[in-house]
Amino acid sequence: MSFYPHSGPWRKTQRPRERVQQKETKLTTFQDFKLNDAILRALAEEKYTTPTPIQAQTIPTVMSGRDVIGIAQTGTGKTAAFALPILHQLAANPRQSVRKSCRVLVLSPTRELSGQILDSFRAYGRHLRLRSALAIGGVSMGKQVRSLLNGVDILVATPGRLLDLVVSNALRLNDVEFFVLDEADRMLDMGFIRDILKIVAKLPAQRQTLMFSATMPRAIADLASQMLRNPEHVAVTPVATTVDKVEQRIIRVDGGAKLATLIDVLKQETIDRALIFTRTKHGADKVVRGLVRAGIAAEAIHGNKSQGQRERVLGAFRSGTVRTLVATDIAARGIDVDGISHVVNFDLPNVPETYVHRIGRTARAGAEGIAISLCGGEEVAFLRDIEKLIRISIPLTDRRSNPGKSEAMPADRPTSRPHAHAKDTRRQWRRGNRPKRDHRQQKSGENTGGIDTVAFLKDHTAPRRDHGKRQQHWAGQSKGQ
Repeated sequence: MSFYPHSGPWRKTQRPRERVQQKETKLTTFQDFKLNDAILRALAEEKYTTPTPIQAQTIPTVMSGRDVIGIAQTGTGKTAAFALPILHQLAANPRQSVRKSCRVLVLSPTRELSGQILDSFRAYGRHLRLRSALAIGGVSMGKQVRSLLNGVDILVATPGRLLDLVVSNALRLNDVEFFVLDEADRMLDMGFIRDILKIVAKLPAQRQTLMFSATMPRAIADLASQMLRNPEHVAVTPVATTVDKVEQRIIRVDGGAKLATLIDVLKQETIDRALIFTRTKHGADKVVRGLVRAGIAAEAIHGNKSQGQRERVLGAFRSGTVRTLVATDIAARGIDVDGISHVVNFDLPNVPETYVHRIGRTARAGAEGIAISLCGGEEVAFLRDIEKLIRISIPLTDRRSNPGKSEAMPADRPTSRPHAHAKDTRRQWRRGNRPKRDHRQQKSGENTGGIDTVAFLKDHTAPRRDHGKRQQHWAGQSKGQ
């Protein structure tokens, strides 16, 4: 074997290694992406030095002009992954804004998440002369219409309010150059698929589309095939995996003991900030009232709250004035608060992917976190689906008053055929249908025991009415005549 540079073995083994090393050392800092100097200055002010994996893979692809499907967990830096290259291309190709139009359109499922995305764009592009606007529900549309009158460079919106602006002729989408669909799986869970398809139909064909999601169900893959052209797939973590630094626990409880168990957990744990998830808005308010009665300060955030109330509660949670926040799933993607030490699932979600989104609110930016889920008897099936999705068995603590009874009852339930036949017979009698006779017993002529049916009917049959008397009565004669 020869080791001269021109020999075959050396070229096959050494040169690919050099390429890998160059690729690894090339993208270790944001300066290696060759971003605009104004953007790099803003990143230095934000103390961003090292890109995250999703940023390292996405930024060069977006800058090259290709469509992207990004799969990453929440809290991995997805916003900067699409905001930085878009800002760079806007700065490289400046142009006059067109009335009632935008160059960049970003869709997100919730108001809170939309506000955070816009804040990130403004923070990274603070040294660029770009105009941006926010279009979300829950607030007056007049101010949003006025902000779009002379056109903007960046528009972040929720699907419902965006369609309202389009229908009222306050916004036109024929000048969109970059279209970003953030938290796509959550959009489908919330029923925004029809609104998204209506919006996509109004966008120009020549555009760059970026789709980001924490999971990749089949519905997202089908949507991506309709929206994107030859996209680059970027996945920094396996689909639907949970954050490694989240300590997960399950507590089996009786249905009526959830609130008492939650109060015990909050009092026993060392909590910086706790985020509690319920399935319904009414349930969130009910949990808050129970916690306040127990001496635990708490606030609720959900869809029935006005935008001002939601911003006030979220601000108090960020500042630490309120350390316990109860929320529904509509806020699962919109709460980006550092320092959440505990996530508690008061109600287990019936969609296993939602569990991943919920516990992703903790253990952000490399920190550690704890996720505790209260599981009632009717939620065992949800727990099995969650463990099947994340491919781990979550440690379980049983606090039920009688653990064995509730588990054994379904298995001991009688399922014999006579019982089922009797149930079917009762249903036939209720419907007025007489059950069929056993013809084999009729042919044999044998008495099967019990009452002689023929004799019984002869002795107990009511006498027939006198038809003569009935005719006399109808003719106007009295019964005595």
